[in-house]
Amino acid sequence: MSLNNRYDFVLVFDVRDGNPNGDPDAGNLPRLDAESGHGLVTDVSLKRKVRNFVGLVKGETPFFDIYVKEKAVLNQTHERAYVAVGAEEELKGDKKRKGSGDTVDKARQWMCANFFDVRTFGAVMAIGVNCGQVRGPVQLTFARSVDPIIAQEHSITRMAVATEAEAEKQQGDNRTMGRKHTVPYGVYVAHGFVSAFLAKQTGFDEDDLELLWQALENMFEHDRSAARGEMATRGLYVFKHDSELGNAHAHALFDRIKVARKADVEVARSFADYEVSIDEANLPSGVTLIKRV
Repeated sequence: MSLNNRYDFVLVFDVRDGNPNGDPDAGNLPRLDAESGHGLVTDVSLKRKVRNFVGLVKGETPFFDIYVKEKAVLNQTHERAYVAVGAEEELKGDKKRKGSGDTVDKARQWMCANFFDVRTFGAVMAIGVNCGQVRGPVQLTFARSVDPIIAQEHSITRMAVATEAEAEKQQGDNRTMGRKHTVPYGVYVAHGFVSAFLAKQTGFDEDDLELLWQALENMFEHDRSAARGEMATRGLYVFKHDSELGNAHAHALFDRIKVARKADVEVARSFADYEVSIDEANLPSGVTLIKRV
């Protein structure tokens, strides 16, 4: 069933003794706003977790395959699309293989139909074999921590070395030192948007939307690692509009949900140290608040 409603949503999650999103430009330290000290998690990181969850649940089967995944060669996927739409001839020769306008459109539609993340988040598929460009109906912001975070650095030891040369140098001691960065505790908030107009262009439907909600609710449960510690979705608040265009501004709806540290808590170390307040009074006409988590 096609999507006939606009949605805006608020995602609340937390981390304890882990690194929710390391910054490769800063030695993998937790990302943060340099001016305010608030922690950041990129939209790319959150989308990666959604992709992983869908791939796990659906097994990357047709209609729910994942386009952007580990070790993927994207141009090979583009070639699959050309073969699927009967345009193999356009892959031959030494041409730049941009494809005719009709072929590109068919390939783009095939990509939307077969890859969940393409019809959900969109994709630029014009490199190499051209499958066009898709503007996704679902968009996410960076997540920002409610309070400034402190990035702790820990020394770690591995009781083994990688090479015989290292072992000889250490005379059999065989110890390897390393560093690990964690956030003791932090609560993060991200905002998201679902456009019914763009959903119709990509084929994103009600079943895809339900799968998206399930992914946002459960993605951290299947993304465990020593680096990320304990992470969990603590709230998913969805504003459903009665119309495709929308019945209220997103920012006004987001302002109705506030997450704050309790007044008597000096140093927060659990979600119980925070409180979520929701202003449900006098919601704009045509807007319904759905509390998924």
